[in-house]
Amino acid sequence: MKEWTHKYGWIFPTILGSAIFSLGFDLFLVPNDLNSGGISGFSMVVRELLGFGSVGTIQVLINIPLFLLGGLKIGKKFFWGSLLGMASSSIFIDLLAQIRMPRMDEPLLGALYGAVFCGLGIGIVFASGTSTGGVDIVTRLLKLKYRNVKLGSISFSLDLLVAVLTGIVFRDLTKTLYIGLTVFVTSWVLDAVIYRFDYSKVAIIVTKEYEEMARQIGQKLHRGATFLYGQGAYSGEETKVVLTAVKRQQLADLKELATGIDPAAFIIVQEAHQVLGDGFSKYTTDSL
Repeated sequence: MKEWTHKYGWIFPTILGSAIFSLGFDLFLVPNDLNSGGISGFSMVVRELLGFGSVGTIQVLINIPLFLLGGLKIGKKFFWGSLLGMASSSIFIDLLAQIRMPRMDEPLLGALYGAVFCGLGIGIVFASGTSTGGVDIVTRLLKLKYRNVKLGSISFSLDLLVAVLTGIVFRDLTKTLYIGLTVFVTSWVLDAVIYRFDYSKVAIIVTKEYEEMARQIGQKLHRGATFLYGQGAYSGEETKVVLTAVKRQQLADLKELATGIDPAAFIIVQEAHQVLGDGFSKYTTDSL
């Protein structure tokens, strides 16, 4: 089961993320003539210029050359996963388009809710190691080159170009500004999904029971601990300080354990992002 999950665990989140993205796109953005940028947004522009066709079909045609490039540069899993993401999002977009949503009197609500759904969906897909094709492939390729830039920032830059094109085609400056807001919120939610799910906690514990503290952290929480050498500023007494990293859901257990060993323990808890090593994430050259 573990081997199967490692090989094919990306299938369900890719389909789920594509469905969530399509839901936000069809129910909130399309009724207000808005888009979230990317190929789906560009497809709306093309459909408007051509006067016929569906967004899903146009999206498939644009994706073909991008898929070939993505498969060569990133790998087979990304290629097949992105193929599934593209197919799923295209199918869901066309299916959900049959749902007739009333046009909102305030496009701002459509822009915000659509952006949240789209960002959440794309974030889930990216987190699974795949994409929905199109600009997502371009974003991943650029991420390989600009490793210190967040995925959402790259996505925002590309989607903003689509927003400008939309404004030109639909000849509506107000709509362009709304789309600019949409792609900004989408990129923010995208980063929140990708980079905040792996947040952990780092705890610095000052206690006289440092040996027992480290032992029980290893036995009960199955986490490692490191001794830092310190000295009390007032007492001048040398001591060891316990440093440990735990998953967010283990924080309450750590506090209970630490105070149970030493009620007078001084504990400092900090956010830790992208903790790498045994029991946490592993770094690869194509990491997000």
